[in-house]
Amino acid sequence: MRTKQKWLAGFCLVGLLITGSVWGNTALQVTHYQIKQENLPSSFNHFRIVQLSDLHNAEFGQANRDLVTQVREQKPDMIALTGDLMDAYHPDIAVIRRLLPQLVKIAPCYYVTGNHEAALRSRYTELVQLLKSHGVKLVANQSQVISKGDEQILVTGRHDPRFSQSMPKVEKRKASLIILLAHRPERFDEYVAEEANLVLSGHAHGGQVRIPFLGGLIAPNQGLLPQYDSGLFHKQETTMIVSRGLGNSIVPLRVNNRPEIVVVDLLNANIE
Repeated sequence: MRTKQKWLAGFCLVGLLITGSVWGNTALQVTHYQIKQENLPSSFNHFRIVQLSDLHNAEFGQANRDLVTQVREQKPDMIALTGDLMDAYHPDIAVIRRLLPQLVKIAPCYYVTGNHEAALRSRYTELVQLLKSHGVKLVANQSQVISKGDEQILVTGRHDPRFSQSMPKVEKRKASLIILLAHRPERFDEYVAEEANLVLSGHAHGGQVRIPFLGGLIAPNQGLLPQYDSGLFHKQETTMIVSRGLGNSIVPLRVNNRPEIVVVDLLNANIE
């Protein structure tokens, strides 16, 4: 009898671990940030950005229905796609083809490249054509101005360094606040030197395995216990938000690290 009880207990434990693992890799988490800026134009007060990073062809519900529903509920003014929409090891542009038409109906979308797009040069041209056909604004080494009346902010981006090592200067004259989309957070010092006000980044996958009180275990280009794994970072006049991302790539499993949708509310620091 005791042997059967041990087997039953072991079976239940394994079942709980499997269930918890599946839930932890598929249950979307929405993380909210409020960023106060002295130089934010007053007409952009409470401007809301939803950031989606590192999709890696993942789907949350049929045709990403769950992901789209969560994004729509946030009522964003802008959607930032910060790289690795595709996965170099399992390229499937059909996932993106199903997702994009739904996102652009919610808000204007801005896209910057990741290292997986750079690894898929043969498919990148196809991806660019798809993005442009749906009106997604490409900001890899380019800039887009968002205007409200006479006031403007600038959305600019950095091509993944596997495409280009160049860092063209930001067109600061066009807007009082600069939002920089840049896939790789380990280059934070370069973004600070460019005097970006807000950087939206990804790439680290939250450290893949998140250890309580320590943070992420390992991240590409940062190694063990990465400095820029997830969350909010400040240096001089620059704030960087690192998304834990949505999908997986080489390592197919996250631990204590749910897929993340980032929501950023821009606030004018001088307005109550």
